Amino acid sequence: MARPADTRLTPDIARELCLRARSKAYLAGAIGSLGSEYVLKLKAVSCQKGDPLAEEQVTAASKEKVLDALGKAATKLRSGLGESLATVQRFDVPLEQATTSSLEALKAYSLGQKAASERGAAESLPYDQRAIELDPNFAMAYGAVGVHYYNLGEPARAGEYLAKAFQLREHASERERLAITANYYSSVTGELDKAAQTYQEKIGSYPREVAAYNNLGIVLAAQGRYENAVEVTRQGIRLAPEEITLYENLADYALALQRFDEARQIIHEKQARKPDNYIFPAALYALAFLGSDSKVMAEQGQWFAAKPEYENFGLALASDTEAYAGHLGKARELTKRAVDSAVRADNKEAGAIWQGIAAQREAAYGIGTEARPLAAKALKLAPASQGAEVEAALAFALADDAARAESLAQDLGKRFPLDTQMQSLWLPAIQAQLALNHNNPSLALKTLQVALPPVEFGVITFAANLGSSCLYPTYVRGEAYLAAGQGSAAAAEFQKILDHSGIVWNCWTGALAHLRKARANALQSRTSQGAEADAARVRALATYKHFLTLWKDADSDIPILKEAKAEYAKLQ
Repeated sequence: MARPADTRLTPDIARELCLRARSKAYLAGAIGSLGSEYVLKLKAVSCQKGDPLAEEQVTAASKEKVLDALGKAATKLRSGLGESLATVQRFDVPLEQATTSSLEALKAYSLGQKAASERGAAESLPYDQRAIELDPNFAMAYGAVGVHYYNLGEPARAGEYLAKAFQLREHASERERLAITANYYSSVTGELDKAAQTYQEKIGSYPREVAAYNNLGIVLAAQGRYENAVEVTRQGIRLAPEEITLYENLADYALALQRFDEARQIIHEKQARKPDNYIFPAALYALAFLGSDSKVMAEQGQWFAAKPEYENFGLALASDTEAYAGHLGKARELTKRAVDSAVRADNKEAGAIWQGIAAQREAAYGIGTEARPLAAKALKLAPASQGAEVEAALAFALADDAARAESLAQDLGKRFPLDTQMQSLWLPAIQAQLALNHNNPSLALKTLQVALPPVEFGVITFAANLGSSCLYPTYVRGEAYLAAGQGSAAAAEFQKILDHSGIVWNCWTGALAHLRKARANALQSRTSQGAEADAARVRALATYKHFLTLWKDADSDIPILKEAKAEYAKLQ
């Protein structure tokens, strides 16, 4: 319509919008004071003719009774428009009970929703927290705060608010209850199937509810069903082409599907409309990393550095990039800065996760003495965090600290018995690594049988790469095949990691997948004969060379680098 986004909705503009949307009617309202009372008018207007189809007028005895009066007027209007008595009664929860009895709380919540859409989670938090202060029983405000914290990389804090919203779900409308329940399943209990089913139910009942399409896409991505996530997100875009969050997620799904040009195009077309959120800068950093574009990586690093609430994310990305190239000293310094920045931003959980991941790469690079204290610090910094605990547990397993890894795994299993990713990805990876430490590759492979596609590739929202996955089960499965003497199967697992760079980004598993694949090829050359053995040796030499080129400037004292150089020399 070529009008500014903040254009006032006059009756003429509302009718034009209604016609463009191919709707049958629009609602118009008015409120005026009459002494201490308030008079409210509500009417449904035909888009085609502009005539009223039904209208109601009610009086509220005071400002505090306005929402109650509005709810009653809406109920009468629905009946006047011909809605069946059965559905009117089913959804007829008084507005002050369904949402909030506080007009000021509702206003704060509405401002929060607007801020989230336009500027991101950090900007919207104060509004929704204010709404809770004004009405401690405001279920949707708790849900909104929970979602904001989740988007800011604080799933433990998010879980507290989402659980509270779930407890208060009877203080919500049917529409809101479905959203609260789905969020609870996806982000508290981790039951992804139930979350997807609930979002689908909401779409069935409210097919124009854009948030349901967006959130269903997120759950599908967590299940590893990226094509389905793209499809449902595009459905949301058709309903709300101005909703920038849909494009943020669509760019991440394109990345995960190795459609880098598509992801880059989405970002360049839409980033200017939401310049203060970290999703696009993180994706641009990933694209630059995958394209070896240090200039763009530096530019995105500067963006993060200028945002105190997001600086730790940028430092964590930079740390992973340095570690990917074997610059472990630089990576350690950047991790320390990322943790300090996270603590300053009141996000200890993110800092703990960065420490847990740093501990993993120390162990994977052969420095277990550095890994164990880092993992212990992660647990101390955010003891209630699921993300910190699973990252630390895997670090302890990689560092061959069976006692602490097993203890944490048992605790995680008890705390999150229904969590899809916990039971299908994290615990199998930890337990399989422990089996490998006991020279039992067959048990490791059996344990990992549940970690298969599509969930194997599902997005891990608290991962170091801010929204994908390091594919730990895939990496450990490759190690298990190596230990079992199955070179071909091992090479296939490590190739899966390399083939999914849009998911793995700059994780340490991506760097070491080259070395592990070289070892798998070398194993094939030793266990094969004739031309097949010669071909495997050629592949092994080429892959070793690729890894050593990647690590040409790596810190020389890293144990796994010394091993790789010795293995390459012996193979030549």
